This record gives sequence, C-alpha cells and structure tokens, in this order.
Amino acid sequence: MKSYLLSLFAIASFAIGFSNTIKPVPVKLSESKVSWKGYKVTGSHRGEIAMSFGELNIEDGVLKGGKFVIDMSSINCTDLSGESKGKLEGHLKSEDFFSVVKFPEASMVITSVNGTGSFYDVVADLTIKGNTNSVKFNITLTKEKAYARLKIDRSEFDVKYGSNSFFENLADRAIYDDFDLDVVLSY
Repeated sequence: MKSYLLSLFAIASFAIGFSNTIKPVPVKLSESKVSWKGYKVTGSHRGEIAMSFGELNIEDGVLKGGKFVIDMSSINCTDLSGESKGKLEGHLKSEDFFSVVKFPEASMVITSVNGTGSFYDVVADLTIKGNTNSVKFNITLTKEKAYARLKIDRSEFDVKYGSNSFFENLADRAIYDDFDLDVVLSY
C-alpha cells in the first residue's frame, strides 16, 4: 500500500509539474512586421526586415520569454526607389554594415521579463554579426499581438561604417550609431 501511495504521489507531482510548463507560442511570421530606421547627419532611411523564426513563451497570459531569428538577407529600404534603393540595400548587406553573406541571420533570446498584464520590461541577448550583447526594451502584450520598440547601438555589434565611434572627421557623412526597430508580432 505504501509503495502504491508513493507511486500515486510521484505521478501526481509529475502531472502538476507538467501542467505548469510554459508552452512556446509560435509567431505568425506573415502577419508580423519588423521595421527599422537609421539616422545620419543629413537625414534618415527606413525599411523592413523579415523574421524567419519567432516564438513567445506565454503562461496564463503572462509573458515569460521568447526567441527570434531575423533573415538578414531580407533587409530592404522603403523610403527610396530605383537605383538609390538598390545601392542602399546592397550597402547594408555588404561587409561595411551587416556582412549578410557571412552572417545571414541575427537572433534574439529574451533572458529576463518583469511585469504582468500587458506591459513588460525585457532584457534579451541580441546577436548581430556574431556579436552578442544585452539589450533592454519594453513589450506591450495583447491577446493576439506583441509590440516593442528597440534602440540598438550598432557599434556594439562591430557595424563600423560611417560611425563617429570608429572614425574621425566624418562631418556630414557621419551615420549615427543608434538605429530603431519597431516590432509588431502576431501570434
């Protein structure tokens, strides 16, 4: 009888532990959007980039974590057209910026989440060009979407072209290190 009760307790403990596990919720890639905006002394450019994988870890409506992979070859510019658009996109994919041939993916793994309800402070490991750094940002969560705005310092990821952090006397040819990512995830 004693071994029967111990077995029953073990099964119940396993079942309770199993029911509390966090299930990853896949991101609907075709319905999600990652927009970027980069700044230079004489203006700015904007565009989009596609995710090739994404999942949020949500338990009982509360964000617990997530993982994402960006297809760097998909980077495009939406504020230019024709030859100028092609030149900028090619330059962003080149060794001067994101070295897409050598580093076809960027990734992010959420390492810390604080908050409940719909607003969260998040810390994540972001990897670009093989360099991983911690980034902090906020996520707003609804029943079907997650929204985030990130400010990324490209110099922390060895993206040097036109950066005053690496080169002097660039004057009006300087490109600011910070760029913005606006993210809308459907799940």
